[in-house]
Amino acid sequence: MTTIYDIAKRTGYSPTTVSKAFNNYSDVREKTRQEILRTAREMGYLPNAHARTLTTKKSWTLGVLFVEGTGVGIRHPFFGAVIESFKQVAVAKGYALMFISKDVGGKQSGYLENCRIHGVDGVVVFLSDYEDPYFQELLESNIPTVILDYETTQSHTVCSDNIAGALQAVEYLTSLGHRRIAHISGGENTFPGKQRENGYKAAMKQHGLEVQEGYVSVGAFYSLESGYSAMQSLLELPERPTAVFASGDLLALGAVMAAKDKGLAVPADISVMGYDDIELARYVTPALTTIRQDTANLGTRAAEILLASIDGNQQEMEALVLPVEVVVRDSCAPPGNE
Repeated sequence: MTTIYDIAKRTGYSPTTVSKAFNNYSDVREKTRQEILRTAREMGYLPNAHARTLTTKKSWTLGVLFVEGTGVGIRHPFFGAVIESFKQVAVAKGYALMFISKDVGGKQSGYLENCRIHGVDGVVVFLSDYEDPYFQELLESNIPTVILDYETTQSHTVCSDNIAGALQAVEYLTSLGHRRIAHISGGENTFPGKQRENGYKAAMKQHGLEVQEGYVSVGAFYSLESGYSAMQSLLELPERPTAVFASGDLLALGAVMAAKDKGLAVPADISVMGYDDIELARYVTPALTTIRQDTANLGTRAAEILLASIDGNQQEMEALVLPVEVVVRDSCAPPGNE
């Protein structure tokens, strides 16, 4: 059986350096670590996970909390992209990911008990029922956590600047000449949905524009279907909007489908703007103008903050807000005759 001493002899590094390379110590240069790992693979060496845990006092496992009621889950392109970038950083640092629930061995317990049983080193929260007492129990524990798209002083948080994104969306539409701008909201029960709706209303007020009755239509769950339904409501208003800003790209794509089914052309008859910049947005017809969130950076920074917290290098709670930007494509144009 190959040992670290065999790898040390082959590479010329000391057994201590080889051990540190396997355990991701920061004082080992990346080039050295990669050389040692490559040699280990060539020699068929497999680190003993139990020994590694005893040596480092870690399980090298991160919990992933994702509670979402629609059934779409991580198939939603935004969350899928963020989770993938988080995973890449975690795996590169030697961690495995494990989804956690309130069930352990078929019996309901709680998130904290699940984490204790499996000995996870930290938890990343992508979605949860934030009022759930089991979730609060986890936040109040000593297990490091980082939460995406939420705001609390009990945990590290990472999110995009939702209010600024909504302001930029309305700013862009008004620059095209739109005055009757409606909003398909993600709903008051979601943190980003509430922020984007507030940003939309603030931007409309800033530009001296009225939010007419019925101009905020709720698109629950950020789905195509709810975007379609919300757009139908907007198109039935006595004074139809000339532009619609949706709180998510799937909502926007549903809105485009509803407009087309009503016999309207996008953007000739009505402009539609989304939020997220999912991969599909550039391939649909018309290609979707949207607010881009940096999904790679969201996942990467969440992983870096959580790992720093696990290592004791992140004592104070960090609330990181990342910038967003307008991506101009084909779904928006100046309004026709109003």
